Formats: sequence, structure tokens, C-alpha cells
Amino acid sequence: MSLVTTPTRQLAVCASCSGTRCTSISMTLTDGTPVAFTSCHTCEQRTWTQGGHQLDVATVLIKAQKHKVAKAA
Repeated sequence: MSLVTTPTRQLAVCASCSGTRCTSISMTLTDGTPVAFTSCHTCEQRTWTQGGHQLDVATVLIKAQKHKVAKAA
């Protein structure tokens, strides 16, 4: 959504400072988990949420890892 055409009530809100100068995108992590990523331009807070619950960075990093498949000899 464009910041110019999105109604204020639909803008992402920062969980830290309540600012609305945020970029928010939906993405799917490597393990298949759908998340919403929000980055605040005011306080630089970054959050990932899944189903309305905030994920900590360590969890996001684990879910985003690629696992190498061992080759059979």
C-alpha cells in the first residue's frame, strides 16, 4: 500500500513509539511461517509478528535459516 493512498486507520503503528511513519510488509520465512515485518522510520524499531503476536529476533533468525541437506555418499 502506498503511504499517500492508504487511509490513516490502515497504516502500521509502531509498537514502541506509536508512530505511523512505518514500512510494513508481509513475508514468508524459510520454514514457511507467514509474518508481518514492520520498521519504524521515527524510532527505528523493527518488529516481526505472527498471528498478532510479536516474535523475538532470535526466533525469526531460527525460522529464517536454510538447512543444508546432507548428500548421500
